[in-house]
Amino acid sequence: MTFLGDRRIFDFEGRDSVMSTGHKLSLYVPEPAARPGEAPSFDGLFLPQAGETRRPAIDAAEPSMRNLPFGLVRVLDDSASAQGDWNPGLSPDLLRDGLKAMMLTRAFDERLFRAHRQGKTSFYMKSTGEEAIAVAQSMVLGKGDMCFPTYRVLGWLMARGYPLIDLVNQIFSNARDPLKGRQLPILYSARDFGFYSLSGNVGSRFGHAVGWAMASAYKGDDKIALAYIGEGTTAEGDFHEALTFASVYRAPTLLCVTNNQWAISTFSGIAGAEQTTFAAKAIAYGIPGIRVDGNDFLAVWAATQWAAERARANMGSTLIELFTYRAAGHSTSDDPTKYRPADEAQHWPLGDPVERLKAHLVTLGEWDDERHVALEAELDATVKAAVKEAEAIGTLGKSKPGVAEMFEGVFKEPDWRVIEQRREMGI
Repeated sequence: MTFLGDRRIFDFEGRDSVMSTGHKLSLYVPEPAARPGEAPSFDGLFLPQAGETRRPAIDAAEPSMRNLPFGLVRVLDDSASAQGDWNPGLSPDLLRDGLKAMMLTRAFDERLFRAHRQGKTSFYMKSTGEEAIAVAQSMVLGKGDMCFPTYRVLGWLMARGYPLIDLVNQIFSNARDPLKGRQLPILYSARDFGFYSLSGNVGSRFGHAVGWAMASAYKGDDKIALAYIGEGTTAEGDFHEALTFASVYRAPTLLCVTNNQWAISTFSGIAGAEQTTFAAKAIAYGIPGIRVDGNDFLAVWAATQWAAERARANMGSTLIELFTYRAAGHSTSDDPTKYRPADEAQHWPLGDPVERLKAHLVTLGEWDDERHVALEAELDATVKAAVKEAEAIGTLGKSKPGVAEMFEGVFKEPDWRVIEQRREMGI
């Protein structure tokens, strides 16, 4: 036995070494800054000024960009003016198109959320506070590119003119459901709109996106992929497996982590937000990581465009952390007042994406309150009409796809068991 101060080391053959310092171990469990009933606090956030974060060249080497994950790409300042090298210089028409798609997303969310409360569907999830992300990225990427979405990416479809009636029918799971009852409500799928089928197993879509992009590169095509996960899913193996393949094979993929501060009822610290940024996880894989103000339409557009140009130039993948806040509950099954202050969303320092883009257009002299109110009324009426049309077909339990649909799309050519089952059902 050897003595080292207050430590004792036992070196008997076949026995593990034991060291004791006299100190008891304690387990650290991350806790959010505020819980229900307490004052919201975002004092610990580091938010660079708009225009402060540098914009590297498209062909810059990854080691030269290792400060990017610790900054924050911001374009709109507190006076709603665009600043810095990341300003994409979009035309007023494009900005208005983006604002309209964001407002349509919000109007749709509000009405379908109410439809759930009226028992017309079994489930719904809102995108409130995150509309700029899906809309801007949908507008930047091309028609043949593929989005591998999470739940709060409805804006992607809104920006591309997906029929509202098809969305409502899918949510109601009625006879006109475009997915024939094969998916849960809001788990949309629209290949012609570059929208891969949603999955409740969120992390799986990162790997699928990398594989899709690798196939595109293998075929010598020019299409790229974009994938989303929430910050909580970065704690799962799917995230790390996807990044390994993306790095090794330089897959033309934009891998987006939507850091909206809350994964269902656990805050981002449970996934490691207190240790470093989620964008910084890219460094371990040798790919660029970039952190973006997800409530700034121009910043999301600029960072997405930059990463897409890198991917198309065979520079490989980029990990994008979209820094935002989930203003609503996780879903209709969730009550956020049980785990965070009821007014926390109102204190989010990066504001509301719709209001910020509206203010920017007003600053440019390209928008005003009167037109904004008129557009809100027009979009609400459009959504209301789509819901009414779908209700005429049937809501949850009042209408459903035909039983014969269960046999379709299973095999390319039906085998004898499917044929026999159809015969037994008289189909």
